[in-house]
Amino acid sequence: MRLYSERDELRRTVVISIFASVAVVLGIVESLIPFAVAVPGAKLGLGNIMVLTCLYLFTVKDALSLILLKTLLTSFILGSFSTFLFSVLGALGSFLIMYLMLKLGRNSFSLLGVSVMGGIAHNLGQLAAAAIVLNTTKIFYYLPFLLVSGIITGLFVGLVSGKLIASMNRIEWFRMPQSQIKGGGR
Repeated sequence: MRLYSERDELRRTVVISIFASVAVVLGIVESLIPFAVAVPGAKLGLGNIMVLTCLYLFTVKDALSLILLKTLLTSFILGSFSTFLFSVLGALGSFLIMYLMLKLGRNSFSLLGVSVMGGIAHNLGQLAAAAIVLNTTKIFYYLPFLLVSGIITGLFVGLVSGKLIASMNRIEWFRMPQSQIKGGGR
């Protein structure tokens, strides 16, 4: 039995593609901002605005597709294989935590709380990647600095995502059929 019409599938594909494009552009813009001066290796995570919005509004499959597209494209444009490794481990860790929080307690956790935990998990994933690449756990001494960074950037991403979600719900074209909305648990 088909749950979605071909038109609904096409609309969802177009929206996810737009999200991926915006996330990549935000990643490029972010690379031009000298945020890492305060905490080396830390980033604002502007592309995660699109990821959190997607995870909140669409299916888990859509959000995972977005993360992989964003990470691959941004790494091809701005980095190297090690950049990809750090990004993908951080993104998947963040995705897993945010997905579980939305799946298990959508009404228990605020969007800000989900975003902050996603920011922290992203930094933990990147530290794990660094520990693997450098073959040392001493890198975890840097954890307190990245925890603070994850909280700050998570708050920012959560605030902006909340505004974006509210705005998208007012635009007819972006309104998805009821069966596809709030699919963070699917």
